[in-house]
Amino acid sequence: MADGLSAALLELRHRLDHDLFPLAIGDAAADRRALRELAGQLDDYLLPRLAAIDAPLLAVVGGSTGAGKSTLVNSLAGADVTEAGVLRPTTLAPTLVVHPADARWFLSAHVLPGLPRVTGHGRGEPGTLKVVTTEAVPAGLALLDAPDIDSVVTANRELASQLLAAADLWLFVTTASRYADEVPWGFLRTAHERSTALAIILQRVPRDALGPVSRDLNRLLDEHGLGGTPLFAVPELDLPAESTRLPAAAVRPVRQWLDGLSADAQARAEVVRRTLSGALDSLAVRVPALADAADRQRLGAGELRALAGRSYASAMTAFDEGMRDGTLLRGEVLARWQDFVGTGDLMRGLESRVGRLRDRITAALRGRPATARELRTALESGVGSLIRSVADGAAERAVEAWLATPAGRDLLERAGVAAAGRLGRASPELRDRVDAAVRDWQGYVLELVRTEGADRRGVARAASFGVNGLGLLLMIGVFASTGGLSGLEIGIAGGTGVLSQKLLEAVFGDQAVRGLTDSARDDLRRRVRALLDAEEERFTALLDQVAVPDSAPLRAAAAAVHAHRRELPEGEAR
Repeated sequence: MADGLSAALLELRHRLDHDLFPLAIGDAAADRRALRELAGQLDDYLLPRLAAIDAPLLAVVGGSTGAGKSTLVNSLAGADVTEAGVLRPTTLAPTLVVHPADARWFLSAHVLPGLPRVTGHGRGEPGTLKVVTTEAVPAGLALLDAPDIDSVVTANRELASQLLAAADLWLFVTTASRYADEVPWGFLRTAHERSTALAIILQRVPRDALGPVSRDLNRLLDEHGLGGTPLFAVPELDLPAESTRLPAAAVRPVRQWLDGLSADAQARAEVVRRTLSGALDSLAVRVPALADAADRQRLGAGELRALAGRSYASAMTAFDEGMRDGTLLRGEVLARWQDFVGTGDLMRGLESRVGRLRDRITAALRGRPATARELRTALESGVGSLIRSVADGAAERAVEAWLATPAGRDLLERAGVAAAGRLGRASPELRDRVDAAVRDWQGYVLELVRTEGADRRGVARAASFGVNGLGLLLMIGVFASTGGLSGLEIGIAGGTGVLSQKLLEAVFGDQAVRGLTDSARDDLRRRVRALLDAEEERFTALLDQVAVPDSAPLRAAAAAVHAHRRELPEGEAR
């Protein structure tokens, strides 16, 4: 046994245990089907066959609905070992017909380990493998009657594909009226791609059409790269019932060919090695295709993360704009500022009496703590409202962006309508987190003023204004701008900025004020960024629940199989 090759195949099989395609990206259904088919062929054929290269030959009889597969098997066995009939689908459970000497191999889990074995008379139950022993089948060869490849039952079609992938030899059954159908040729192309040993039984051929139909089928086989495939034509016979076995003479060529395979160990080994080699060689195409599809999954997941990230980056930009455009000095904040300093006096003295107004503000800061608290509360409320507004907008944009992609739409649908609806707006916990963040920022600003004032010579002047008052002025200075304002608001906001800055410069100096303002603004932005990051994590957490494996281990496993490919015993397919 080729231990290195077996170990490489086992590692590859392990890599296929993961869900490589959790997102609706590309044709994910086809990718998942290809993954199941490859894992199934490793389990059902490659690993057991490599472990026992001289085990009996498994010939799977497959074909379209009503092609006469079960009738052919019964005719070859000379007994009613599998049930044929007019009901569709006919073969509900596969039946394996084997010589008693080989029964032990097929009754064990060496081949098709996922199908429980049943023996005895009667029809096998769906999902099982019925094993029938008869000496009419030569030793060294087993016949498996498979479900229809074009069954109306999806499970039957999938099982037929699984059984054909587990075969050493395909006995493909078709009829004179259906040999050109597309579904059978899809399977025959797969046989060609994987170099599977193949023979075709053409049934129900009118005697006067035996020559033309056989020639046309051979032509099609040549066009599909299957020239030289053994072809057996069974003439149309007038049978009393569809379940009646064919006369021995009608199936004698097929029977003799199969007997020759079973009797000739070298020919039998050639069939096994040819199919085994083809299945191994197909991995060089099939595994990279799966890895490429897995890479598309990772790219798609990254794109969903990027969409959410861009939505919340836009929210941060919107907050920055809200700090610059004077939005926060409107409404309640503007009213509380007017109460704080007296709007009329402020407007009359903006240009000529800044000094007197400075004294007035100083008095207000020292003597009107209630009004100062109201201004601070209004500012806190305004900042909080701005943060919640941009967070709501980001959540809505992120959901819309995800819904515009198949993968994002699939994720949101799997999360449920209620969860998707919650994702489309800021989280309920955001209000409390915002309030705490703004209060902490205000505390930071006060500490900033306290620290800066303690380091300067003008400690007495700073103390005359009070830390709370100077902190308020610094907070106002962070947002004071004429951008976005008009009319009377421009003058008020502009005066607000001028007066707060003049007072701060009088205490700290103009350069220090710029540094204080930048520090206060940067700290607030950092806190807002943290809040938005936490909101964005609701989307990334949904992605994190869907593990998209890295394709690198899969590619490495395929490369290891290729490196050990030559360990297959001598006498491979020509």
